[in-house]
Amino acid sequence: MKPDRWLPRLQDELAQAWAVAVKDVKVYYLQPGMIMFGFMMPFFMFFSFSVRREMAAELGVARLLALTTFFTAAAAGPFIIPLERRLGTYDRLLAAPMSLLTLLLGKAAVGAFFAIVVSAIALVIGVAVLGVAIARPWLLAVGILLGSFSFSTLGLIFGSIPTRNPGDVQMPSTLLRWGLLFISGVFIPLPEMIPAARIVAYLSPLTYAQDLMNHAVPGVGLLNPWLDIGVLLLTGILFLLPSLKMHRRSRKLGY
Repeated sequence: MKPDRWLPRLQDELAQAWAVAVKDVKVYYLQPGMIMFGFMMPFFMFFSFSVRREMAAELGVARLLALTTFFTAAAAGPFIIPLERRLGTYDRLLAAPMSLLTLLLGKAAVGAFFAIVVSAIALVIGVAVLGVAIARPWLLAVGILLGSFSFSTLGLIFGSIPTRNPGDVQMPSTLLRWGLLFISGVFIPLPEMIPAARIVAYLSPLTYAQDLMNHAVPGVGLLNPWLDIGVLLLTGILFLLPSLKMHRRSRKLGY
């Protein structure tokens, strides 16, 4: 296909995804569910874990960034999509002249933007208040961007569950996020894990986000940073596949 044919279509699809993202940002960012599960939860988790622990400021900021990226990005899809189904506005989006993939990318951008903003707040606190120096700023930027995208598409999977009640989605979503959190290398560093636990930790994308933050902030990580980048990019793409399939099934069921 010639560029003059597919390039305008691509531009239209990107513009539509952007319009969906901007609309959701304006409508849902200040909703109680987003504030509780996306903004306050990671900070509560971090402070409850770090209290009375001797931890270098750089390591603490790296863990806080991983937590904020993970919880904040994954909070948007399970909250926004079922709520829009209940309000009847989601049907209008599905009837709009854009592909389902474009719609889901727009929804993923909402969670990713939210995670980037909250992570930026955590980063400013770490640098300005705690005096933390960033060892590799470019790795930090890549880690936040890719982590936000990957975890936001993870949240889309739960947002694709055929229901109009956000509460039906929040429970399994929260259970999975807590499970991934405790098997990852956030609370217990990978070098301190027994071999069996480390193998399980490698199944969590949060492990690679945390390792990338360790490379970026204190400058010390266990895995190759390019492996971390590759896994986050791959999982972000793979998480879209079940979302597409479940959305098509939901449309057949009338959701």
